Formats: sequence, C-alpha cells, structure tokens
Amino acid sequence: MTYIPDFSFEAAAARRGYIRVAGVDEVGRGPLAGPVVAAAVWLDLDNIPEGMNDSKKLTAKRREALYDQILAVADVSIASCSVEEIDEINILQASLLAMERAVAGLKMKADYVLVDGNKIPAAFGLDAEAIVKGDARSLSISAASIVAKTWRDRLMVDLAQQYPGYGWEKNAGYGTKLHMEGLAKFGVTPHHRRSFKPIHNML
Repeated sequence: MTYIPDFSFEAAAARRGYIRVAGVDEVGRGPLAGPVVAAAVWLDLDNIPEGMNDSKKLTAKRREALYDQILAVADVSIASCSVEEIDEINILQASLLAMERAVAGLKMKADYVLVDGNKIPAAFGLDAEAIVKGDARSLSISAASIVAKTWRDRLMVDLAQQYPGYGWEKNAGYGTKLHMEGLAKFGVTPHHRRSFKPIHNML
C-alpha cells in the first residue's frame, strides 16, 4: 500500500481537544556505529513545507532542502543516545530514550505525540499514539524522520573524516561490505557499538 503523509492524525487529535500535536521518529537503530538519533517536530498548519514523505523515499538532496525548510518554520528538537548508552541499555531502550529526550526538548511543550512505530516511550508523561509506517502517513512524523536522518547522516560524514576507511560517509555506520572490510583492517573505533554482534565477536 502506498501512503502519502497528511495531517489527518494531527487533525483527529485536535478534534479531541489537543492543542500542540508533535511527531517523533528515530533513525539509526541498525548501524554498527554512531548514536541513535531522534527528532520531534511540531508543524504550523499554515506553514508546512511541500513534498514531505518518509525520509527513506527521498533523495539526500531533497532531504537536505526540506531539513532547512522544516527548521525555518517548525518547532524542532533533536536528541540522541550515545554508543555507550546503547551498549548499556540496549538499542530498543536507547531509541525510546532518544525519542523521550527529543519530545522534552521542544521549545513549547507538546500535549499529544504521534510516534513512528508500534511502541510509545513510557516516560513521555504525555498522551501519545503509535503509528506503524507513521513516517509515510503523518506529516509531523515525516518531518521528524527527515530531520533525524539528515542530522545523523551529517554527523556520520563528520565522523568519517576522523575515522576514514569504514565508509561512514556513504553507509552511515551500517554494516556494508566496505564497513566490514574497514573493521577487519583498522579494528574497532570508540564509535562502534560493542553490544552489536559483529563488533562483539571481534572483541
């Protein structure tokens, strides 16, 4: 089924009396290196950038352009969980914690949160709704997915300059052939997730 993100979930929450409905999404659950990053976005209904969609369906160039547009017109908060935290509490808990931090960081507190996926972080302390494939269905979650992915990709490009040879500027820390070759050649960096099996096995 092909979805086009719209404002129907946000509108439904507004009809139930919620005033500030934010979307939240995380990116970077699967990579072997780098943090997990979440973004929370509250969109102004009168000022929504055109052409938003699930970040995975957009080109990097389009994501970059939308990232700047979203930051210019929306209330946006970006948060992450470090590699150390991922190794300590596991990737699922770290993903939920990053989302909690992102929502807590909004300039104006949300009173309802649309969450991509099927789990709602327990510590939100806010009314929330989990939406499977939310980044393709809700404009607020779509905006959050674009912001989180663009921010994390930029971070991995920066880290790739400090640790060349793993291809992070291309693979964003996922376990591609080039990344695995880099691990075999140069070993494990401080940015690798030691609890993830390929890294754990090398150590």
